[in-house]
Amino acid sequence: MYIVINGIRYHVEVCGDGLVPLVLLHGFTGDSTTWANFHEWRGQYTKLIIPDIIGHGKTDSPDELSRYHIEAAATDLKDILDQIGVKQVDLLGYSMGGRLALTFALLFPESVRKLILESSSPGLATEDESQQRRMKDAELAKFITEKGISAFVDYWEKISLFSTLKRLPLVSQHKIRQQRLKNSQKGLANSLLGMGTGSQPSWWGKLKELTCEVLLITGAEDQKFCDIADRMMKELKNSTWIVVEGSGHVIHVEDPKKFGTIVSDFLSNENI
Repeated sequence: MYIVINGIRYHVEVCGDGLVPLVLLHGFTGDSTTWANFHEWRGQYTKLIIPDIIGHGKTDSPDELSRYHIEAAATDLKDILDQIGVKQVDLLGYSMGGRLALTFALLFPESVRKLILESSSPGLATEDESQQRRMKDAELAKFITEKGISAFVDYWEKISLFSTLKRLPLVSQHKIRQQRLKNSQKGLANSLLGMGTGSQPSWWGKLKELTCEVLLITGAEDQKFCDIADRMMKELKNSTWIVVEGSGHVIHVEDPKKFGTIVSDFLSNENI
């Protein structure tokens, strides 16, 4: 379905049934289809709400950079849930989607029952780090604008963060590439500038304010985000951290069965 929020047309998949819906938020260059494997695993038990984040998939890619700010995107998500008629959700976000999920949980704590962050972070701790990251993201946005989506995806596939995806069957790698290529050139560039890790507020000082249960999931071969999760655990009050052996950054794609089991157990309050 499509839902219009303040002039932006959002594409949102809604399926399944359950008392507390689960919202799935994809990462940078992704869209709602990247949750397909998990959709099959969890959709029979839970109502799933899966939006294409602004600038991605079938959702609009506006020119106005302020619409991509992570607080604006979180407010849009709240408006989407209001239009659907949902008051409280469980929230699962991967990478960029995890930063958006955390932002939503901090801005609208009454709307979140449980929060799951896969390979994600609260942003950067210092302004110097943020400034350096904004410069890098601006260079990458310029690359997308000048060279186009195909050249960018060629580059993106080769970064070390996604090296473990090379273990997937070639047909799966091709499917991931084709999905990335469908994104808007303007949408990805503006997402980097407006919602990049360096552009968002740092939430490190706010983690103690979270009252909902939080689950952190990282891949054992993704050392950077394991280190981030270790630091987050020292700040969070009510949290669990699970490291998935044999996985890298994109656990829900690399090991969907294990990922689905972890999430299902957490949502149903079973031991994990």
